[in-house]
Amino acid sequence: MVGDRVATTDDIETRARVAADDLARAGGFQRARLLVATTTGRGWLDAGSLAAFEYIAGGDSAVVTMQYSYVPSGLSYLVDQSRARAAGRELFDAVYERWVALPPDQRPELYVFGESLGSFGAEAAFSGEYDLRNRVTGALFVGPPNFNALHTEFRDGRDAGSPEVEPVYRGGRTVRFSNDVDAGVPPADVPWTGTRVLILQHPSDPITWWSPSLLLRRPDWLAEPPGRDVLDEITWLPLVTFWQITLDMPFSTDVPEGHGHRYTRESVDAWALLLRPADWTDEKADRLRALIRG
Repeated sequence: MVGDRVATTDDIETRARVAADDLARAGGFQRARLLVATTTGRGWLDAGSLAAFEYIAGGDSAVVTMQYSYVPSGLSYLVDQSRARAAGRELFDAVYERWVALPPDQRPELYVFGESLGSFGAEAAFSGEYDLRNRVTGALFVGPPNFNALHTEFRDGRDAGSPEVEPVYRGGRTVRFSNDVDAGVPPADVPWTGTRVLILQHPSDPITWWSPSLLLRRPDWLAEPPGRDVLDEITWLPLVTFWQITLDMPFSTDVPEGHGHRYTRESVDAWALLLRPADWTDEKADRLRALIRG
């Protein structure tokens, strides 16, 4: 894994190029799979998710990332959104510039990862579905904040009849959502070929569902049947629901895995879906989950 600290230089573009240079010196572009990961706030990444990626990739992989702030993730929502966006875009572009210069038969599979505010930054490198499909093998966006541009585009542009809590976007041809990846990723009966972009969002994750619009407008997810881990009693009330979700946010990781803003246990099945290892079995998945929990 190759990383970069803020102290390298204040210029994000320069630091992104330094990270790409370090990746090249470490031999990252000679690996079979390469992951560009965008951090949250002061540099956090989910170690369990990265371990799952590397294990399922059989160790023939490399991860590159870049810290962009000293501010904790909670404050980054307010003061560092522009830095998160720039970091995600500049890091991917610096890596992609080197990657695309390689002979096509020598390029590693290219993946993108971001969790929470990291997904906001990771999205910034792409203009939409076709851009993702043309430039990466796969992408995993976990617990995205409600203000993410692509997440909003895909969610609001969902196919008629699909719920906001687990949308189907354009028949699931590239982008798919899941609120419980262990139970499957809809639409289950449609082949998922080419680039796979997977978005994980729990019905009970306040980071994903918080929005200023909650003050005065009932969202679709509260007009639909409740998600799998949302109480039936949850309803929308002007002003009140906004503050309920706001107050839930600081405690969203103090819950059992698979709920709220905790996604680590789902990383095994998520990466298996994206990497598509030929010899993967349920027994291997169970063993990896146990190792990550340990």
